[in-house]
Amino acid sequence: MTPPRPTVLCFSGHDPSGGAGVQADIETLASHRCHAASVITALTEQDSKNVKKLLPQSPEDIISQARTLLADMPVKAFKIGLIGHPETARAIHGIVREYAKIPLVLDPILAAGGGAALANKQLIDAIVELLLPCTTVLTPNSEEARRLTGKTHLHDCGLALLAQGCRYVLITGTHEHTDTVKHLLFHDNRLWETYHWQRLAGSYHGSGCTLAAAIASLLAHGLDPVQAIQEAQEYTWNALNHAYLPGSGQLNPNRLFWMEDE
Repeated sequence: MTPPRPTVLCFSGHDPSGGAGVQADIETLASHRCHAASVITALTEQDSKNVKKLLPQSPEDIISQARTLLADMPVKAFKIGLIGHPETARAIHGIVREYAKIPLVLDPILAAGGGAALANKQLIDAIVELLLPCTTVLTPNSEEARRLTGKTHLHDCGLALLAQGCRYVLITGTHEHTDTVKHLLFHDNRLWETYHWQRLAGSYHGSGCTLAAAIASLLAHGLDPVQAIQEAQEYTWNALNHAYLPGSGQLNPNRLFWMEDE
């Protein structure tokens, strides 16, 4: 029998276009030799251009599904993506606070890649108050970091998010108007490291899901958070560099690029 793969439990939305959400998580986890267990937080109507409709799932069903999985599988990491409703945030909080020793990666999805809003003030408040104190690694883009904190400068955003209880905050810089992409890692009450990546042309659907799921995968394998964050960025950049166009909107990261390189 092959060695067991560490299990990552994902709380994620379903993207029927296949570019983001739980399908992005599964591809990323499989690429890192992890087993993907999943609880769907919301159904969506969307294509490769934008989200048209958000259909949050019952908090009671989310809780019962998660409890069933956790009673059966030795989960090594949590990954949270699209939440969609304040009650969903409360439901997830009720689960993860009981498993405080399991590392948690939170991708605070507040808007779709096409611009559709996916979080109101009540949901943002619930994320800040309930989930950030439970978070091992937070992965907001620069716009999300500003919305979560109400601050303008990313350095101030990072420190404010640490003050809310996150152990590590990786603010991604693809939305900033810079020649190269700068990702800022905050830890231990300071800017810990700055990563520089070649800016790629195009707009990508599911890049944040890919990065967060890759970090969760590597934490599940026992890597130190800083090492996991570094390796996950490299994987994500390669997935974007091998992107393909399935529809008429954004590019999809090719999370299985390593299969084609063999």
